Amino acid sequence: MIATIFLQAPSIGGINPQFIMFGLIALVFYFFMIRPQVKKQKDQKNFVNELKKGDRIITTSGMHGKIVDVTDTYFLIEGESGHKSRYEKSAISLDASKALNTPPATAK
Repeated sequence: MIATIFLQAPSIGGINPQFIMFGLIALVFYFFMIRPQVKKQKDQKNFVNELKKGDRIITTSGMHGKIVDVTDTYFLIEGESGHKSRYEKSAISLDASKALNTPPATAK
C-alpha cells in the first residue's frame, strides 16, 4: 500500500521524469531525422541552381545526358542517343550527378 502511494507522488523539484524523457526523445529525433533532411534539401537546391549549359547530369529516373538549355523551372537535356527531353529541375539527382562528374581515383 505504501509503495503505491510513493509511486504516485510527484517527483522532487516538480519536474516529472516522463517530460524529461519526452524532451530527450524530441532532441534525438531532431538531430538524427529532421536536421540531416533539411541539410540534404538545401544541398540539392544549391546544386540545381549552380547547374549550367554543358554540364553532364543524371536524372532521378536514371537518364544520362548533357544540359542544352536552362530555364527557371526546367532543363532541356540531350541524351546519349541525341534526343532532347525536357525535365523539371527537381528531377536531377544530386548524388548520381556528382558521382558522374567526379574523376575516378587513380590506382597507386
